[in-house]
Formats: sequence, C-alpha cells, structure tokens
Amino acid sequence: MKGMIMVQGTASSAGKSLLCAALCRIFKQDGYSAAPFKAQNMALNSYVTAEGLEMGRAQVMQAEAAGIEPHVNMNPVLLKPTSDQGSQVIVMGKALQNMPAMDYMQWKDTLLPVIDEAFGELSRENDIIVIEGAGSPAEINLREKDLVNMGLALRLQSPVLLAGDIDRGGVFASLYGTVSLLQPEERELLKGVIINKFRGDLEVLRPGLKQLEELIDKPVLGVVPFMSINLDDEDSVTDRFKARSGSRGLKVRVLLLPRISNFTDFNPLELDDDVNLSYIRKPEELDDADLLIIPGSKNTIEDLLYLREVGWDDSLKDYVEKEGLLMGICGGFQMLGMRILDPGRVESKYPEVQGVGFLDMETVMEKEKFTRQVEAAWRYSDQGFFAGMGSEQPLKGYEIHMGQTSYRSINHPVYVKTAGRWEGAVNEKGNVFGTYLHGIFDNLAWTRQLLNVLRRRRGLPEKKGPQYANYRDFKEKEYDFLADTVRRNLDLEQVYRIVRGY
Repeated sequence: MKGMIMVQGTASSAGKSLLCAALCRIFKQDGYSAAPFKAQNMALNSYVTAEGLEMGRAQVMQAEAAGIEPHVNMNPVLLKPTSDQGSQVIVMGKALQNMPAMDYMQWKDTLLPVIDEAFGELSRENDIIVIEGAGSPAEINLREKDLVNMGLALRLQSPVLLAGDIDRGGVFASLYGTVSLLQPEERELLKGVIINKFRGDLEVLRPGLKQLEELIDKPVLGVVPFMSINLDDEDSVTDRFKARSGSRGLKVRVLLLPRISNFTDFNPLELDDDVNLSYIRKPEELDDADLLIIPGSKNTIEDLLYLREVGWDDSLKDYVEKEGLLMGICGGFQMLGMRILDPGRVESKYPEVQGVGFLDMETVMEKEKFTRQVEAAWRYSDQGFFAGMGSEQPLKGYEIHMGQTSYRSINHPVYVKTAGRWEGAVNEKGNVFGTYLHGIFDNLAWTRQLLNVLRRRRGLPEKKGPQYANYRDFKEKEYDFLADTVRRNLDLEQVYRIVRGY
C-alpha cells in the first residue's frame, strides 16, 4: 500500500506531534513501513542524526515510533528562533544563516524543490507517510506562502485530519472556526476531525459531536483521552515548565532561560519518583536544590545577560559556596566560564561578555556550527560530588553548538572516544561541572550513579540499577501505550480508507 495522511491542528500544542507518532507506531504494528514528515518546523529542541545533520526533535520521536532511524528528509527545513523576530534557518540539516522573519517570508519559495525532493525520497522508500502540520491552517495572513499546512496538502494532494485540544477549552469553536476559514479546495482535502486530550464522560460530549458534524459537514473520527505520557516535546509550548510543588526526595532545578533549547535533555530525570524536577526563573525559587542545571540556549550571550539582569550572579555564587552541585550543558556550560567572545557578532551585538566565572575557560563564538553524535566515557571520580562514581562509564550523546571553548588548567570529566579528545570541565572543588554533551541523562546507569551521590549527601537510601537498560527502552513502552490508546479511540478503519484514497 502506498499512501499518506496529514495531521493539522487548530493551534500549537493541539497534540499533532503525538497523534502523528501514534499513527506511525500503529502502522508499524500493522506491518507497514511508515515515516514522518514535517516540511518546516520551528522549534528549539533539535537532534543530530548519525550523519551529523540537525533536525526537529518531534520528527525524531515519530521516527522512533515508526521503528526507523531519523533522517533529515523527515524535516527538511528547521527554524530555530534567535529573537522575537528572527530565526536561524537550517536546511537539510545544515545551518545557513540567521534571518529576520520578513526576509524569510520572501525567501521561502526557494525551498519548495528541497521539500519536494525530501518528500519524494521518503515516499519511494515507505508505504505510508505521516505528515505533520504546524500551528494552525487558519492563519490566513500566512496562506500565500504556506509550506507546511494546507499549502503543502494541496501541493501533495494529501488527505487531512484536523485535531482540536479540548483540555484548553473552546474546542468546538476552534474546530468550527478553522474549517470555516479554509478555502473550498482545502476543505475538500479535510476528511475528518479529532477531539484530543479529553477528560470526562464521553456521553456528555456526544450531543456536541453530532452538532459539530452537522455544522462542518465532516465526521468526528475520534475522541482521544488526555494521556500522561513522557515523550519528547517539540518546543517550549509544554506543560513541563509549570511549577511543581513538593519537597520530598531530590530537588533538581533547571533555569528556565528565555531561549532555552533541548530541554528534552532532562526528561529522563522524571523516571525516578523521588526526583522533584522543576523549571525556575527567579533565584528565590531555588529552594535548596540538590542539583541546579543551566541548560542549552539558542542565544547564550543574551540569556547570560538575562540571568545577570534578574539577579542570578550572586545567587549562583552563594549556591556554589554552600556546596550545591551546579551543572551546565552546552550554552549553560559556556556561561560557567570566564568570558564569552563574539567578535563576528554571531549571536549578539556584544563582542565580549563576562561569564559567571566558575570554570577556567573561555568560549569564542564562530559561524561554523558543530553538530555530531559522539560516543564517550565518564572518567572523573576523584573528588567532591563525584567521589565514588565509577570511572569508564560509557556515554552516548550529541553536540550542537556555535562556540569553540579553550581550557586552561582544568579537569575534564568526559573522554570522547569518537574524536580522541577530552571534553567538559570540573572545578577544583568538584561541585561545578559542564559539558557539551546533549542527552547525557539518557545514559541511565550514569544518571543513577549521579542521583545516588546526591541521595547519599541527603541521607536518603540509594537506588539499585536503573529500571530500564536505557532510555530508549522506556520510550518504546511509551510509544506502545500511546498507540494502544489512540487505536482504541480513533476510527482506524476509516483512517485506513482515507490513507488509501477511498
């Protein structure tokens, strides 16, 4: 069977990414080869493929659900916002340039052949392509040069399902309004709607479903319940950033930077029920954290200046002096050094800014972007927090960064086997460390050792080996749960007819 199906949404965070992942998994379970596709993605959570190319995290999740390796054909255009009005433009996995929104609007047409070729290769290699839209197809100001919603559906003649998020309220109005704003030829491609994230008694909802079908002249193909599921988020429109209360167990705090990127790094920390993970903005939210993390950033310099503006400099120094464990990843790692230099104005208008000064190193921003998967080993178990941690712990991860960091007299915790070099830094006291290695917490054996170090310091009982051999095993269970839930609540017989073009 050869076919395709597209999932659009009434708004961002309507659940398109997870519904596409569910369909990818269902098609795989039913014996078909399926692949995800999103022509243009705007997100700060990204991933590096085996070829060293960058793509959106949502399509990586969907590829995993489909049981195939991620490839940039699945996301040929990625936009990573650098400001409120501009983004870094990444085409087929390689960063081209930072571009203001209006300039990009004028330039978008040149991307159509790239998108067509990427989709063509995927469709030749797979039975079914599961296409994800972006935002809403009812953004009528963007219709003329649309690459990712109804413009793409018309170009491919793909059937479309429209999802609405009932959990946020107003789902009938948003579905009706979206359908009403479609052009007649677009409405022809719309084959049905899905009510997503439902909590409650379905019988109470049924009268509304019947009336909605009469109003839009399209069937409701399913009511998918709200799911508590731990899979990667596409961008910062996420419930993960909502404050979490409670003081039991370990307190892990992540600084919520304005341009936070790749916060999917921290999802594995949620597997342990005694870890209280929160994203915080202000120093007063630190709450005697056992571990404080400065995450990656799409604009390290601007986010460093933001931290300074809201008063984090003194709070970080006080935290470190009181022997809290401070960690930086990627951009957060760069901030921990003495200086960040940007002579070419790669990130900002500032040629130089002072770092927070915990690690004896400095970073120079360069136009070349480093994107690569790495295999490494954790080799630091000498002192401070890391005393007793086993050395030679194998690590896998990936790097995505613009800067080159030079070290002075400093300890390196990680040896990168694939490149034959040392990486990262630890201070003399052993309670400040940083790394460029995204995905380090995915290495569950290493993560369990680190958390046990923190438990010992708190007088809490240690935990034995990780519940899962690796983080991918946990996600496989989540993909099956997602697919089973959607299978029970979606008219799959009708979905297959739509895919086949009936």
